[in-house]
Amino acid sequence: MKNSLDSAALTTAVEDVHRAGMPGLFAEVRDGDQVWRGAAGVADVATGRPVTAGMRHRVGSITKPFTAAAVLQQVECGLIDLDAPVGRYLPELVPGERGAAITVRMLLNHTSGLAEYLPYAYPSLKAFPDLANTRPESLEDHRFTRFDPVELIAMGVAAPPVGVPGGPLGVYSNTNYLLLVQLLEQVTGTTAEQYITRNVIERAGLRETGFPAGPYVDGPHSQLYEAWFGMIDPPRDHSVHDMSWVGPAASLISTVADLNCFLGRLLAGEIVSPSSLAQMRRTVPVVSQEGRTIDYGLGLHPMEGPGQGTFWGHGGTVWGGGALAMTRADGKRQMAVAVNMQRWNRLDSAGKPQPHPIDGALATLYRVAMYG
Repeated sequence: MKNSLDSAALTTAVEDVHRAGMPGLFAEVRDGDQVWRGAAGVADVATGRPVTAGMRHRVGSITKPFTAAAVLQQVECGLIDLDAPVGRYLPELVPGERGAAITVRMLLNHTSGLAEYLPYAYPSLKAFPDLANTRPESLEDHRFTRFDPVELIAMGVAAPPVGVPGGPLGVYSNTNYLLLVQLLEQVTGTTAEQYITRNVIERAGLRETGFPAGPYVDGPHSQLYEAWFGMIDPPRDHSVHDMSWVGPAASLISTVADLNCFLGRLLAGEIVSPSSLAQMRRTVPVVSQEGRTIDYGLGLHPMEGPGQGTFWGHGGTVWGGGALAMTRADGKRQMAVAVNMQRWNRLDSAGKPQPHPIDGALATLYRVAMYG
């Protein structure tokens, strides 16, 4: 296992992603006390303003480990039982037999069987995952919509289930994490944003991480270009977008440095107890939103290279932006990468995303960043 950073290889890998078609990206890689930061491309395609490694960025579902850690803290306090039915806490949101069958743990690891609400909140995405029959118009229509989280949850609960509670194969769903947000608010008596800020973000010592108060990103940031599988051409900037469509399931704004700091302290047992961390790292197979089967714990998932050890973290996407943050189990090697375009793959005649040079370039960057 290499224990040093190859700055030249990392710089080349980042530049290659930009050359492959990504407007801009930035990253931080750590190995022990060594830190490399790099960026390539532009933050604004109209002006040519460059991206920089310190920019703030919408990190999407990398929010989920923050929310999961907050829930685990309440488990440690005895206010939440991981294996209690969600109907005990939120009977009005998940009533009847499903509320009795779905546990808090199943929400955390996406084995509840509850469907994703997004295709119902965004009407032009109703056909998802049949991408060829989706359209991007409602992304623009709902740019400034203030969604009610209880209404979003109701959409997911009312939709046909995607599995049985606790079944052998989970399905990733934001409905699960919006329910966890409601649970957190019920037991803490405050908003999830306030609780997570005070007890997770500030405990981790993060200075550039927080929930948005409105549709704008404060501080230096990139535009975020949404292509929706070639149906938005040229890709449209969605950096200004109300994030109530995901709330504390995926709305955090952060930096690559803060993401590495958070995961390092989480895996060191500084945010939740070692026993809670062990629960977070107990995985089950889950079908991701991209249709791949991955191992998923309680707000964390692993990535592993042959003979290289296991990395833990999360990926995230929003309209136009994406990020991936992974930390090796020993906490010494870390990677966080942010990109400013999403869904760049056009669809083939069968409606499946076609390979794109960006895919291979990103895979190479991740490999160089994590394994040297």
